[in-house]
Amino acid sequence: MAQNDLEARLAALTARVEDLTAEAEIRKIQARYMFLCDTPCPEAGVRDDATRIDRIMDLYTDDAEWEGVGEYYDNQFGRCVGKPAIRAHFQAFWGQKHDPHLVLNVHYLTSEQIHVDGDVADGQWVHCQPWIFSDGSSLLRSSRLNNRFRRVNGIWKIARTRTENVFVAPLRKGWAKTIPTRSVLMEE
Repeated sequence: MAQNDLEARLAALTARVEDLTAEAEIRKIQARYMFLCDTPCPEAGVRDDATRIDRIMDLYTDDAEWEGVGEYYDNQFGRCVGKPAIRAHFQAFWGQKHDPHLVLNVHYLTSEQIHVDGDVADGQWVHCQPWIFSDGSSLLRSSRLNNRFRRVNGIWKIARTRTENVFVAPLRKGWAKTIPTRSVLMEE
């Protein structure tokens, strides 16, 4: 094999490994975001929503966007640009006292597609999440996600979270028989 062929093959393999590594890092960031949004929050050391929000904000670029789009989410979520606006969005969500209040919310991701182009990437997922409230009422939500990511100082961050409703369906009371009051998964 000629030196030029070997160098070309090595460069192609290096590029492929870099793309696969980026995909893995993006997958972890998206899953971590969803993990931190679960209720009760399973993250070790998160005892309050301010800490949860701080950890979520660590995943975002300074100029990130967070938006709900489509006929159902436009008016429900709106659009936030920049970390302060996104932080305020989460503070409003977790800071409001609701009756009934949310006791369980778990995010399930599927149908993943990640496309890397150098230091930028986009990813699409479908997610479902059951919501259970303190009065026993429940619903199942499903959304499509079309997110962007950017490598900042060598670390992948979320540059845009964009979510579109697929459906919201009520579930019958009592469908879940065991509901934890807190997560101990990550505790030692």
